[in-house]
Amino acid sequence: MFTYTVSVSTGKQEFAETINDIYLTLVGTERCSDRTLLDKSVVDHFARGSVVPVDINVKEILGDLVLVKLEKEKILFNDHWYCRCISVTTPSGDCVEFPCYRWIDFEKEVVLRDDKEYRRMELESRQLLFRWKEWRPGFPMSIDANSSTELPLDIQFEAAKSVDFSLNYITAIRNLGLNKFLKLSSWKDIADFEKIFVKIKNTVSEYVMQNWNKDYFFGYQFLNGCNPVVIRKCMNLPDKFAVTQEMVEGSLDRGLTLHEELKAGNIYIADYAILAGVQANATDPDTKQYLAAPFCLLYNNSQNEILPIAIQVPSEIIFRQTTAGVGNTVFLPSDNQYDWMLAKMWVKSSDFSVHQLVTHLLRTHLISEVFAIAMYRQLAAVHPVFKLLIPHVRFTIAINTAAREKLICKSGLFDKANGTGGIGIVEVIQKAMKTLTYKSLCFPEAMKARGVDNKEDLPNYYYRDDGMMVWEAVKSFVSDVVRIYYGSDETVQKDEEIQAFAQDVCFSGMKNCPKDCEFPNSLKTREQLVEYLTLVIFTASAQHAAVNFGQYDWFAWIPNSPSTMRKPPPTQKGQVDMKYIMESLPDRGRSSWHLGAVWALSQYQDEEMYFQEKNIHFTEQSVIEATKTFRKKLGEVTNIIKSRNEKLKLPYWYLSPDRIPNSVAI
Repeated sequence: MFTYTVSVSTGKQEFAETINDIYLTLVGTERCSDRTLLDKSVVDHFARGSVVPVDINVKEILGDLVLVKLEKEKILFNDHWYCRCISVTTPSGDCVEFPCYRWIDFEKEVVLRDDKEYRRMELESRQLLFRWKEWRPGFPMSIDANSSTELPLDIQFEAAKSVDFSLNYITAIRNLGLNKFLKLSSWKDIADFEKIFVKIKNTVSEYVMQNWNKDYFFGYQFLNGCNPVVIRKCMNLPDKFAVTQEMVEGSLDRGLTLHEELKAGNIYIADYAILAGVQANATDPDTKQYLAAPFCLLYNNSQNEILPIAIQVPSEIIFRQTTAGVGNTVFLPSDNQYDWMLAKMWVKSSDFSVHQLVTHLLRTHLISEVFAIAMYRQLAAVHPVFKLLIPHVRFTIAINTAAREKLICKSGLFDKANGTGGIGIVEVIQKAMKTLTYKSLCFPEAMKARGVDNKEDLPNYYYRDDGMMVWEAVKSFVSDVVRIYYGSDETVQKDEEIQAFAQDVCFSGMKNCPKDCEFPNSLKTREQLVEYLTLVIFTASAQHAAVNFGQYDWFAWIPNSPSTMRKPPPTQKGQVDMKYIMESLPDRGRSSWHLGAVWALSQYQDEEMYFQEKNIHFTEQSVIEATKTFRKKLGEVTNIIKSRNEKLKLPYWYLSPDRIPNSVAI
């Protein structure tokens, strides 16, 4: 008698008590085992993430194992269960893996095998479930599902994790004690915003409240706030920016002219031209809302402080002019306090809009969904890249589907507080897609393109410094994995599934990108494959963490980041007072919805999977060792960040690996 030990790895869900009558058959090249009924006591041990061993005795050796067959006799309500993989240890001690990573639901029979024909059948089946759809013209393609319940069972939220944005926002508003402020009316003074700040203080948000109107802190947020991707080195002023040497000479502390400071690399700019021409939220006929496309000139002074030295908030008519001209009012730190305060508010309001729709929604959520769909469509469960990526697509399609269903849809929750609500959502994403490139998603390339990669030129840019450490750690791990499975560039080129994956992303998922977007339609070398997979993992994990989990910290104090503006920007100086500012800022109702949103979106989820946790999808010892090395490097990065933060008044921890979830899941 010969014994084959079968280990059934389960996961994800709570199982129904009635799961039973599961049969298992092993098939080899010589013969197959008898159809074995799993003992009820074995099935009862199925639990979240458990591994259940089963011994199957045969009279003769089966030969080389080619497949495992699972059969579920009874079809009962809610008796589905999730099978991660099945591994079989042969009498000789060899271990054969049969990946599954799917729900055993209404199927009476599931056959697992690792051969080309089965992989083809598996992918054909998945491609019927994971279909591309253009949710809005010009957007990245998304999953073909109108609601979360229409999604394939494999990617739906677990029973313990479901997302209802309406419920979450309302719960947040109630928990924050904001119900009494929902009536739409204006605040009277900046201090009034403290009334909604009683229950929601934390270290960062309180620091923001105390320092938001100081120029050094305004500039600091371009480096380490919630949208640290806009600032770029300015070597030549935009034609439409009417700033002059005479305007800013009082702000330059090195004794150089503006031209000389530009040449020396000490001038930076935040340019929100993407908002020019975008229709402001018009979903509330009782409240006119406004958008603008400001320029903000920033100066890295001799003390390495990033300070705003000139702000231009052009009206739409003025912005249509081809060059700077009459009416392009440039606001300066030397102006009266209300003019300068409101000018900075306009910059931060524009920054908030760009953050929400471009930095956050497009460049993490929607991009990650494209990679996720292509992965399910083109990579079999046994493929090493499928195993590598699956932790980094967890719940991404589900959260995006929920967002399209209730958050960013027509008359969705996004409209309640945001100046880019309504048609503005579509217009901004469409414009951002026209300039989206593959290289801009590669962290080191993005830093170089903005001229902010040099630590000596621009110190204290913790987003850049921490991001580079995490990127390099991910890249090193991915490189190790790629070299385990690909012995040469030629093996990459001959991998039909990998090539189909890249093609599906390029020609289907990102088909609305411009032709020069550089998304590769093939991967010819191991180096290219490493960069590609590093980009996918980094975008879904670190980049999303950097721009999502600080929303409440930086956006909770309304004057620091107004979600909308209810008055047009002033065209002349000396016309603004506190009354005008308060009538410009979000009213009580919009402030409450805004706070509920940033609170809900900033919360880590129950049972979140983090970077430093092991990847349970790999069983090969060589990859397990590479994973240990990766986790060790991440631990070192965490310690470096922790040590630095202990010396800072305002710690930056968004890219600390122990706080980076694996995927876009909120």
